[in-house]
Amino acid sequence: MRRLALFLLPCAVAVLVHLWLAQRPSFAPLDNNTHPDAPLPFYEVLVGVLSARHHYELRQAIRVTWLGYIRDHPHFQHRVAVKFIVGQHGCPIPEEDREDLYSCSLLNFSEPVTGQDAEMETVTVPDPSVLVPADVSAIALDFKVLHPVVITRLGVFPSGTRPELQSNVTVKLLQLDQEEAVVTARFSSISTGTMVNWVWYKPVEQFILPKGFEGTLVWESPDSTPLTTVNSSSVELNDGGGVLKFSSIAEGVLPHRSALGFPGLAGGFRFTIYDEEGLTGLLQGRSTRMEAHASRLRQEDAALQEESLRHGDMVFVDVVDTYRNVPSKLLQFYKWSVGSADFNLLLKTDDDCYIDVDSVFMKIDHKDLKRKNFWWGNFRQSWAVDRIGKWQELEYASPAYPAFACGSGYVVSHDLVQWFAGNAEKLKAYQGEDVSMGIWMAAVGPQKYQDAGWLCEKECYLDMLSSPQHSSQELIALWDRKRTCGDPCGCP
Repeated sequence: MRRLALFLLPCAVAVLVHLWLAQRPSFAPLDNNTHPDAPLPFYEVLVGVLSARHHYELRQAIRVTWLGYIRDHPHFQHRVAVKFIVGQHGCPIPEEDREDLYSCSLLNFSEPVTGQDAEMETVTVPDPSVLVPADVSAIALDFKVLHPVVITRLGVFPSGTRPELQSNVTVKLLQLDQEEAVVTARFSSISTGTMVNWVWYKPVEQFILPKGFEGTLVWESPDSTPLTTVNSSSVELNDGGGVLKFSSIAEGVLPHRSALGFPGLAGGFRFTIYDEEGLTGLLQGRSTRMEAHASRLRQEDAALQEESLRHGDMVFVDVVDTYRNVPSKLLQFYKWSVGSADFNLLLKTDDDCYIDVDSVFMKIDHKDLKRKNFWWGNFRQSWAVDRIGKWQELEYASPAYPAFACGSGYVVSHDLVQWFAGNAEKLKAYQGEDVSMGIWMAAVGPQKYQDAGWLCEKECYLDMLSSPQHSSQELIALWDRKRTCGDPCGCP
């Protein structure tokens, strides 16, 4: 009965999430009151500030600093509009039950294997006829650990439909960003190990792989002899009830993450679940956490509605507000902007950024930056693609991104915003908003205006246009110094 309850729990959670989303209040873009036939309000510059739902203090810090200055300035108040871009939906999954902190994916554990130290195989070959010669001498399988496990044995397929192993094969388990193997096993015709379900296994030194560990299993034939692989449609990888997440082994998959071998399968490994009791407890407490989290989100919804009505400077876009969804969040704002305002330029920034309003608009006026097909920012060139961590990129296959502007601030012309808005449903969202902009812009080929004043790191210079990664107190301190003596970095 206990096992059945744990098996049905993910289904119950999915139903709760669906019902919760259906019952949530809808957010309207409360400041968009223009009549369909009325002309759109015109601004020389429309400013969009990407803001997380729970970043109320940062929004307030901006309202009492550079945004307040714009609203009170006799010249800027008619030239500029500033909007905070906020996701309409909070993630309905508590942080403890997500795959990572940057997305809204449920840790979909189905049924943990019972019995302390129960050993599992990642692959079981139903019949040796599914084993086929590969045309490569290096194969790699990427995976992610969603609950701690211990790898006990590494394995390799035999050299065909007979159990013999005719070539030398080295199997390595590596962390994705490391060159040195965590564990290694070497197989040969005279040292094959133990066969289980048509896989030769050898024991390895046992390490606990923690939640979040991203690894790759590499099979190599040192003498360039082709490895044995398997028809991917003939086997199903065992993820231990969801504690492991494997990359695709389908034929034709590009090696986006691991350049150590062609994606596929040339064997497997055996593992045990670490802290099975903790996993069971996590599952049993999930429904209670879901209910408490849903209550907190309802309170957050109400607070955001009240804040929007009070200040009139928030645009709610139809996305779940997580880091991975920021590119989609920006595209939805672009769609809103071209339908709700007329403007020459759009300035994008984040809610943790200091903006020197006077310097920005002085440059716009003196440098004649009101152009078409125009992108003004501080551009990173040949930036390496990360395959793990917060900036993990799983979709962009190249090793480096096209040029992209630092996210603390950049300016794009109206015609480019219009193009993004018109193609929003076709543009693929990558891991971050700034690199996504670079990839999208590479298709358009805008005129780039390089300006180091849009700072990429948390620094301070007298002539900076923006500076990122500040707390609300730091934003206020920077602005106070700017207003007091003209130098945000410090007054005498």
